[in-house]
Amino acid sequence: MQKILVARPIFPDVIDRLKLYFDVDWNNGEALSPEALHQRLADKDGALTAGDPIGAAALAAAPRLRVVSNMAVGYNNFDIAAFNALNVLGTNTPDVLNETTADFGWALMMAAARRVTESEHFLRAGKWDKWSFDAFLGSDIYGATLGVIGMGRIGQALARRALGFNMRVVYHNRSRVAPEIERELNAEYLSKEDLLKAADHVVLVLPYTAQNHHTIGATELALMKPTATLTNIARGGIVDDAALAHALRTRQIASAALDVFEGEPRVHPALLEVENVVLTPHIASASEATRRAMANLAADNLIAALGEGPRAGQPPNPINPAVLGKART
Repeated sequence: MQKILVARPIFPDVIDRLKLYFDVDWNNGEALSPEALHQRLADKDGALTAGDPIGAAALAAAPRLRVVSNMAVGYNNFDIAAFNALNVLGTNTPDVLNETTADFGWALMMAAARRVTESEHFLRAGKWDKWSFDAFLGSDIYGATLGVIGMGRIGQALARRALGFNMRVVYHNRSRVAPEIERELNAEYLSKEDLLKAADHVVLVLPYTAQNHHTIGATELALMKPTATLTNIARGGIVDDAALAHALRTRQIASAALDVFEGEPRVHPALLEVENVVLTPHIASASEATRRAMANLAADNLIAALGEGPRAGQPPNPINPAVLGKART
């Protein structure tokens, strides 16, 4: 029986599914250190991860490893060049979290615009002693301009929600989406610079790559309206967190909402010192139904990639499909 590592706690019933096909080594505790991860991978044919870094060192420590299934859409934790060099397949879990993540992005944007977290902290601190017409004045969502950077599946889901709020939608993407999608979403393509100048609410939904590192930094923040909000539900590193903290402290922009951070789970200390930011611990996909769908899709990918189950040899979501069917080198 082939051996697999499940590197993070997931639903026990998904572990039971995997046990039908594999000898399962399940880490049902804290995230493994790199050294412990390498040790646990040493005799494994496959692995199911959730953001654990898998690079050349991890692959070298696991000569039998043929597939790593990531329980996430993003896979910047994988060194794909190293995967390709050794014919190791990587897989991910797209689509099943689109709507949930868009819901959460919308919630964060509204919380930032209407100063929900800031006003709650004020109330909890016992500072609210009277009603005031100018207390915690925020900005409207309805009728405002939404700027989406990254018009993939989740970006399009956000833009669909904007239709119900009578918003103007502008977007920037590596390439323009099809004209029929632009018409459906009533979305206008702009350069990044023009989008930042025009948008009342900017939402980031693009993958992390070396090219996308600090897509939003001091220069970009300076282009935004002083009344604008910035929401990041994409990946840490897309925003220069230090520059954002400075822009928030100086009220260069009105507010921000962040679900992801550079170097997470650490959060830049300056972000913890400003009041006009909503901070959540990478939970945009965290509805039970969605996380179950992600776990089961990750299991489907692993089962199929290791030649088991009804889709043997045809995993639903290969990241580097060119290595399918090739022997591990």
